Amino acid sequence: MFKILVVEDDRNTRKLMCAVLKQYGFDAYAAEDGISALRFMDKQHVDLVVLDLMMPNMDGYELTRQLRAAWEHLPILMVTAKQEPKDKKLGFLAGTDDYMTKPVDEEEMILRIKALLRRAQIASEHKLAVGEVILDYDALTVSLRDESITLPPKEFYLLFKLLSYPNMIFTRMQLMDEIWGMESDTDDRTLNVHINRLRDRFKEWTEFDIITVRGLGYKAVKKA
Repeated sequence: MFKILVVEDDRNTRKLMCAVLKQYGFDAYAAEDGISALRFMDKQHVDLVVLDLMMPNMDGYELTRQLRAAWEHLPILMVTAKQEPKDKKLGFLAGTDDYMTKPVDEEEMILRIKALLRRAQIASEHKLAVGEVILDYDALTVSLRDESITLPPKEFYLLFKLLSYPNMIFTRMQLMDEIWGMESDTDDRTLNVHINRLRDRFKEWTEFDIITVRGLGYKAVKKA
């Protein structure tokens, strides 16, 4: 059973979030601020942290930085009432994996947590299977039976991202921020070139397609 730590200074919100997590089958633990959270994690393994941004003693940005420094691959979900783009950007620069604004939709929170846990599991194993296709993160290879293709890093990371979440639509901005970085000057043309290269490379493979969702972005679809 996955262990999730909720770091939230508001007692009622903390209790509610823990109750929701337990309802969905998670082990939920609570800490009222960043200092308490770090003390707890020194003694107890945690699979994912849900943390508030505005807290006494240590805010969510600093807690995220310390968590990322000590536990490089720990999934972190930042939940906050701050909705400005600059606040979201600061959260990602600090090291959070995902960001939600309050009031939180409980079902969406659970879906995001499950996605983060799945991605963490894939990252720890460094391999992803899609039917008979195997993506090896360390070797940057995509293999199908006796055929193996080594991709340039950006193409591989883009394909790995899309295939990690079949049928999920990613906006162009999401993909550019994650693959090239939020401070990169990458534009739509660069992303389109990489998508087209991937389509050309794998046009004969029948296991998956990369679909353009007009006005939104891209998604990978597994073929039956």
